[in-house]
Amino acid sequence: MTEAPESAGPRAPHAPGTPCWVSLMTRAADAAEEFYGAVFGWEFRAGPLGRPVRASLGGREVAVINQLPADAGLSAAWTPYLASDDVDLTAERVRLSGGTVAVGPLDAGENGRVAIAADPSGAVFGFCTAWAHPAPKGARGPGLPAWTELRTVSAVRVTTFYARVFGYEAEPPSAPDHITLRSGGRPVVALRGMGHGLPRALGAHWLPHFEVADTDATVRQVLDLGGRLLEPAHDGPYGRVATVADPQGARFGVARRVGTVPRPRG
Repeated sequence: MTEAPESAGPRAPHAPGTPCWVSLMTRAADAAEEFYGAVFGWEFRAGPLGRPVRASLGGREVAVINQLPADAGLSAAWTPYLASDDVDLTAERVRLSGGTVAVGPLDAGENGRVAIAADPSGAVFGFCTAWAHPAPKGARGPGLPAWTELRTVSAVRVTTFYARVFGYEAEPPSAPDHITLRSGGRPVVALRGMGHGLPRALGAHWLPHFEVADTDATVRQVLDLGGRLLEPAHDGPYGRVATVADPQGARFGVARRVGTVPRPRG
């Protein structure tokens, strides 16, 4: 048996490398609010200047939605943020380990100190020191983040990078080139090597998964709301999961999550 990686939902305390929140950058933020509100039941609270908007569920902050500048030339995408005890030190480790720091480190008010980086394969992620409104440790349920997975050409090649930056311990592969990383003794993220199956136009990327009560019904709802199905619902190592995209093209997973499941056969 193997445990699913811990929820990416905000909670405290966070072991280094634990997903602590997620951010959506999109070209149509108002439309994104309508879409995710319908799919997950999220409620939204605007920041002092209108953006970013914070999404919450049952009083627990779940995500941040921000508007891409019109001239940004970027696609809509979700970005996970991983916990760090010292963002400046983590940024230095990223550089020394072959990654790139694109933004920061900088102070972000009540959310502590943050930075955005890319690993050697080009996958973008953030890291931060604090979260203003943490949910209880281990919080889970429909509408909350379930886990975070890196999709890359080779999981083995980037495992060393993430281990050096966050001090992860790698579990033995549960399937060919599928590696779970542990922090504080618990599984927190998964790395999935896809080889030539990784979409060339997309490249390496982190994919947040959100828990749902019924994966198949959620997929139908996503399609009804103008989203796309990228990977049909199937029974995987952490429950019944599907990969979809919102109407702006931002990819995410939905899963009817289970606590412990048999290891997949390689």
